[in-house]
Amino acid sequence: MDYFNLLILSLVQGITEFLPISSSAHLVLLPEIAGWEDQGLAYDIAAHIGTMVAVVVFFRNDLVRIVLAWTNSLQGGVVTQDARLFWYIIIATIPVAVAGLFFYEVIATTFRNTLIIATTSIAFGLLLWWSDVTGKRVRTEHGLQLRDAVLIGATQILALVPGVSRSGITMTTGLMLGFDRYTSARFSFYLSIPVILLAGGHEIYLYFGEITNIDPVAFLMVVAASGASAWFTIKFFITLIERTGMLPYVIYRVLLGVFLLVFFI
Repeated sequence: MDYFNLLILSLVQGITEFLPISSSAHLVLLPEIAGWEDQGLAYDIAAHIGTMVAVVVFFRNDLVRIVLAWTNSLQGGVVTQDARLFWYIIIATIPVAVAGLFFYEVIATTFRNTLIIATTSIAFGLLLWWSDVTGKRVRTEHGLQLRDAVLIGATQILALVPGVSRSGITMTTGLMLGFDRYTSARFSFYLSIPVILLAGGHEIYLYFGEITNIDPVAFLMVVAASGASAWFTIKFFITLIERTGMLPYVIYRVLLGVFLLVFFI
């Protein structure tokens, strides 16, 4: 794949990873629609590195505070809400990690289907809209409990299906549980860190089974492009989420699904 195609895929990865519109669906559909060859595992790894660096850098102060609180609690200090939040992130990641391990082959083959992507894009987009409209939006990060982490983690399994959207389903669940939009988005972004780490780790494992050459310039370009676009996307989303709500993303998802049903089914 040439530099231009890799650049476009990197930007798409960075933009869609954190918006509730499904990055996996776009990364499946774009090469198929454009007729591009598969970019290969090396550049998937590079894209994941870029997006993970972006979310860590953006939330660096929060993450340092959470890790320090957790470390202090392990040493006998007070168990604060930040310390609990660290455990909630881990607990919410376990279900999708286990499901991904056991159902990887099905996910990588059967679910990469245009009809499935179109259907899930529309259905889960409407569910996101419903949760945004009917959710009480009164709970904040300080009210997050173990039960919430378990429920959000369990629904995150659905995001293994292209078109569902990991950020979309975690925000949907957060809104259903009564959290405000900002808290739902922040917790979703926190959860992306271990999920991206696991996905990247699995890709590295698979990569060692391949014989391939890496273009270091292309690799660094993918890391930089996906990271920069992801950082600006997080900034845009966090800044505007209370003002715009979820409706713009719901409209996009429905239009994407209808487009796929009309022209590619």
